[in-house]
Order: sequence, then C-alpha cells, then structure tokens
Amino acid sequence: MKQALINSVFVTLLGLLSALALAQVSDTAKETAAYAVETYAQAMTDTLAELVEYQTVASAKLSLDQNPEFVGFKSSLAQHAEALGLEYEDHGHVVIVAIGSGKEKVGILTHGDVMPADPAKWEASPFSLDTQSEPGKLIARGAEDNKGPIATALYAMKAIQDRELALKRRVELLIYLAEESDWEPLRAFLENYPVPQYSITIDAVYPVVTAEKGWGEVQVTAIDTESIPEDGPYLAEFYGGYFRGQVPDEAHATVINADPQLKAAIRSRAAAQSNIKYEFRQDGDRWLITTRGKSAHSAQPQHGINAITFLAAALGARRWPNNAAGATVDYLNQLVGTGVEGAKFGDIAYTHDFMGPLTATVTMVKPGLNGLTTYLNLRRPAGKATKQLESEIRTALSNWQQHSGARLAGIQIDLDEEPLIVKDAGHIQPLLAVFRHFSGMEDAKPIAIGGSSNAKLLPDAISFGPSMPGQIYTGHTEHEFITEEQFRLNLKMYTAMMIEIANL
Repeated sequence: MKQALINSVFVTLLGLLSALALAQVSDTAKETAAYAVETYAQAMTDTLAELVEYQTVASAKLSLDQNPEFVGFKSSLAQHAEALGLEYEDHGHVVIVAIGSGKEKVGILTHGDVMPADPAKWEASPFSLDTQSEPGKLIARGAEDNKGPIATALYAMKAIQDRELALKRRVELLIYLAEESDWEPLRAFLENYPVPQYSITIDAVYPVVTAEKGWGEVQVTAIDTESIPEDGPYLAEFYGGYFRGQVPDEAHATVINADPQLKAAIRSRAAAQSNIKYEFRQDGDRWLITTRGKSAHSAQPQHGINAITFLAAALGARRWPNNAAGATVDYLNQLVGTGVEGAKFGDIAYTHDFMGPLTATVTMVKPGLNGLTTYLNLRRPAGKATKQLESEIRTALSNWQQHSGARLAGIQIDLDEEPLIVKDAGHIQPLLAVFRHFSGMEDAKPIAIGGSSNAKLLPDAISFGPSMPGQIYTGHTEHEFITEEQFRLNLKMYTAMMIEIANL
C-alpha cells in the first residue's frame, strides 16, 4: 500500500515536471515580447488603420498589378518595411518581409486580400478603422482576417531587430494577395520557393491548428419547368447572400398572388423562428419578403443565422410551382434545411473524431444567365473518400429531382481540396508553450478547424492565431473586429513565436 502511494506520487511529479518543461518559454522571448508591446502597440494600431484603407477585394475586371487598391497596399507595405528596417521583396502575388540571414528559415504565411463588405451594415466605413463605435474594439474589414496579423508580425520583427537578437533561422513573412479568391498564383510561387524548415500560418485560431477540413462546394442551378398559373400564387424571386465565404445575413423573396391564408401560414412559420427578423411589404400584386439573420464565416456556420435557409423554411408553407425560384426553395427545404451538418442531404453526413462533422452551408442564391444558382459550401473532415462523397451528393440530387419534378440546368461539384492533418511537426510543442505561457491556458492542446487556410500548400504547416479558442471568428462577417487587448496579446505571442521557432 505504501509502495503504491509512493509510485503514485512519483508518477504525478513526473507529470508535473513534464508539463512544466513543456511550458517553458525562453527569457529572451518573454523580455522581447514585453518590449514589443511597450514600444510598438500604438504604432501597430496606426499601421493597421492605414492597411485597412485599401479595399483589397479581388476584381474580375482588374488584374492585381493594375488594381490601384492592391498597388497602393503593396506600396504601403514596402514603405513600412523600409521605415522599420526590414527586408522587402515583391514577387507579384506574394510579398516577403524578412529578418535574419540563416540558411534555414521559418516561413510565416498570411494574406492581404479581404472579402467584400456591405457598407450599409457597418456603423462606420468597413474600410476605415473604427475605434469609436465600440470602445476596446478595432473594427474594419481585415482587422482580424488578415491585415491585423500582418501589422502584428511587422512589429514583432521590428522588436526582434531592435534587440539585435541572434536567430539561427531567417524569418520570412509571406503576404499572399489572393487567398480569398485564387490559390493558383501561390501554388506557382511555391514551386520555386525553398521549403521552410518550419511553416506557420497566422490566419486561424489558437492554440495551434493541426487539422483543417477540406473546402468544397456544390452549385445547383434551377430553371423554369412549369408554366406559371395566371391566378394562383407563385414565387417570382428568391435570392440572397453576398459572397461564397459567408453565412448570409439577408435574403429576399417575391410572392405573386399571395392570398390571406397563404400570408398567414408564412407569417406563422416566420414567427416560430427565433433570432430571425422578417419584413413584409405589399406592392401591387407583389408580396415582398426580406429576412435578416446573422453573418458568420462559412467555416463556422454554427455561429451564424442563415437568412436564406430560414426564409426557405418559412416559404415551405406550400408546394410552389417549379419555376427556378420555386424549385430552389423546394431543394433547400428537402435537402438542406436549417441545420448545418448535411443531415437531410442523402447520406453525406459524417463525423471525424478529432476534426468534427462535415458542415454544409448555403452561402448564396444568385440569378444568372442560365438560371438560379444555389451555392452550398462544404467543409469536410477526413474519414470519407472524395468519390464516395461525390456519389452520395449526386444520388441525393437525382432522387430529389425524380420526386419533385424539378429540372436543373447544371450541377457542379468541387471537392478537389483534401482535409489537412499534421501529426508530428517539431514546432507544435514550442508553439503550444508560447500560447500556454502568454494566455495562461495551461491545458491548451492542438485543435482542428473548418478551414481553409493556405497551410494546406506547405508541408507540415500549422496555424497559430490570431483568434482565441472559444471565441467567434469575425472574419467574413459584417462586424469584423479585433479587440485592443487581443491585438496586444497577439504581438506578444507572435514576437515570442518568431524567436522560439527561429532558434529551435
């Protein structure tokens, strides 16, 4: 009994000693992190204010080198790098800012392009840093995703440079300019870019992200297949969403010839939905319905309220004629629903023990030349073969068409991106140590996210911030911000991260 107690105490002590060893961050990293915040917190905020002024949203009409917003953004980065004494290289779609001269290097990947923003939904301009509307928050498109991390990394490098620290490895910040729209230029750049010994993205959440779901999309385009009744009710319009990376917070429908009974039924369904706002307006024979929900990043659909799917559910008070709008609403109600895990879409739903469930989120319903297209964003974990998932999607759509009589102009399924899992990278534990020390969360462990970041393009790349675990990621929303407190904490952690990983 006594020996068993001694053994138990010994094992406990070993565990404590192991945890303490794991949590160690060098004094140099701690001191430099403190210096960075004391010296550069305000300059970092001022730089963010300048960077968010550039509307670096992808344009189908202008190439990057002809787009004045991107040209101005790169010029600003070059000026800041020069003023801070950092190296600067312009490779077109990729800008590199660097310190150190070691043969080996640490690659830190981020991006300077942003998603669109609807100015009507912001207290101030989304492309101007708002520090007044909500004290303690820095509000702007890009504040969290991903211009805030760029500003943080610049001043982390500056602090390290100031202290004249010897680094075993060169630290290169790679700022990609088309992450939100086109990964091909980055793939081309990486073909000739020497692979870093350690790769980190700063485009996700803490503590460390070692697994990301694969991005996918199903586009279903409905067309008119039934003649519209002269006197009966039908859907003339149904549309919503702003871009393909966002849970939509607004949707619209136009009902023609809606009688009082139909209106009452739709209103009753709408009233049963919590956290959804409806606006009803009569305009001649047109009954206009607008739904307002809550935007969220499509990688975290559970944090949003999908205006499109809830509007479709309210309109499910009757079976509509199979024009494009009516067929789309039936598709949404029969195969998608208001959930986010694909439970109604045939057999596609599944869950991975570490990465969690597949999520299926409608991001847009948009009219076009060929019909009315619904964009269903998929975030798929490991555990199911691509061919199997695609087959299940096609089977579900085929069964629905046979049952509904709807006709589709086209189905496009994109499942090219595979899930990412990093298991044994040497920088996982040092990054956890940095996070544990500065956050105080001693039980922090690697996590999986919905993805999808450019970490997938570099071997053993893992993500480190800028958002705290358990917090709603505000990138891609119409209320994107980073708190001043988090901004300063990120500066500490990124400074320490660069020092610790560069000296592994």
